[in-house]
Amino acid sequence: MNAMKNRVQLIGNVGQNPEIKTLENGRKLAYLSIATNETYKNDKGEKVEQTEWHRVTAWGKTAEIIEKFVVKGKEVAVDGKLTHRSYDDKNGEKRYVTEVVVNEILLLSK
Repeated sequence: MNAMKNRVQLIGNVGQNPEIKTLENGRKLAYLSIATNETYKNDKGEKVEQTEWHRVTAWGKTAEIIEKFVVKGKEVAVDGKLTHRSYDDKNGEKRYVTEVVVNEILLLSK
């Protein structure tokens, strides 16, 4: 049952080309955004499409795969965990980030 705690699975399209950073130790870090779409009918019977954007982070080998194969518009499936963190920006203001830290990625579109 522990494997199901704090687990996120998303299938969506990459919103922009991933941002890749190489850290001092040579380890890769990838940032990307994934859009998921949901369609439903409102009270008037009209079809409504709602898009949610998700901030996604990947480390190491997963980041290397993203660097080589993932581009804007590509459909991907990710499995990971939801994390929250904060930092102080360059103006000294506290910023909060919620993101999915990826354990696995599956490339779905060609």
